[in-house]
Amino acid sequence: MSDTLPPIAVRAGPIGWMRRHLFRGPVDTAITLVCLWVLWQVVPPMLDWAFLSAQWSGDSREACTGGGACWVFIRVRFAQFVYGFYPEAERWRVNLAGLLVAALLVLLFLPPSRAKRIAAVVLLAVAVPGIVVLLSGGVLGLRLVETRDWGGFMVTAFMALYGAILAVPVSLLLALGRQSRLPLVRVLSVVYIEFWRGVPIIAIIFLASNLLPLIVPAGVTVDKLARALIGLALVISAYMAEVIRGGLQAVPKGQYEAAKSLGLGYWPATGLIVLPQAIRIVIPSLVNEFIALFKNTTLVLIVSLFDLLGMIQSALADPKWVGLNLEGYVFAGVVFWIVCFAMSRWSQRLEQRLARRPH
Repeated sequence: MSDTLPPIAVRAGPIGWMRRHLFRGPVDTAITLVCLWVLWQVVPPMLDWAFLSAQWSGDSREACTGGGACWVFIRVRFAQFVYGFYPEAERWRVNLAGLLVAALLVLLFLPPSRAKRIAAVVLLAVAVPGIVVLLSGGVLGLRLVETRDWGGFMVTAFMALYGAILAVPVSLLLALGRQSRLPLVRVLSVVYIEFWRGVPIIAIIFLASNLLPLIVPAGVTVDKLARALIGLALVISAYMAEVIRGGLQAVPKGQYEAAKSLGLGYWPATGLIVLPQAIRIVIPSLVNEFIALFKNTTLVLIVSLFDLLGMIQSALADPKWVGLNLEGYVFAGVVFWIVCFAMSRWSQRLEQRLARRPH
């Protein structure tokens, strides 16, 4: 007779999954029951407040007579939350700028190809200056719209997009500079990174808005939005530089030696061999910095720039809507969560795509 024990039967399907993951033992069962009780206490009242008892129709607060959320506030003020004080007749320019950004985002999700790279470079070259021209105007027959009239989600998206455009190349140079064999370059990079990382972002934005006008030559004016954008980009570039430096250190030294054996100099070897591998390694951390950049745009309120959160706070100061803080902050939280979650999912998809490529 064989002494081999028969295999343990594993129940398949939902019941088997629940037994393996939720009710494996007494401790797991107790934790699962406690979590289910907490969800039962929280989720139904939340759904009732947000949907079942909520008020959706109407034009004023008087329409909100129930005990649920007053989404009338969001519906009535929605255009202001998106465009700020941008002139209504010129909002087509904001919509067109949004379409350019959407086209760039679509290209990110397309399979890699030569045509995609060419289209991305051309669209980026057109969109980066084109969005600024569209929104500010003053040329090509477009009406001038001062940045003091900008606001809402358009300012949030603009700060995040152009903050990343400014921060990425600076962070690349800083990461390479911190690993440089030239003492002066290395010391300057270290001082820059450690200084900007050690100062609160809100203080940097405030100082940039007040000090830049004193630094630039007489007669030269720097827009308030540009000042805040520069301050935000300086700080984010320091954080990104450390992330990229970690990726550079993770690349095996043999890659440098192989590049040298092929006769490549420092810059070709770094740009074609080392840096692509380093970026590939630190994609999750870089996306995390982009998410932080997007959320940190709310700090521009300190210099009287009204982003999405600033516009909501401004609307809540209106006596007609005072007291609806919860609805306003929930709306802002949902918008920020959607954008940040989309960036996170894109990061995961990009990692999976790169993992399938041969090394």
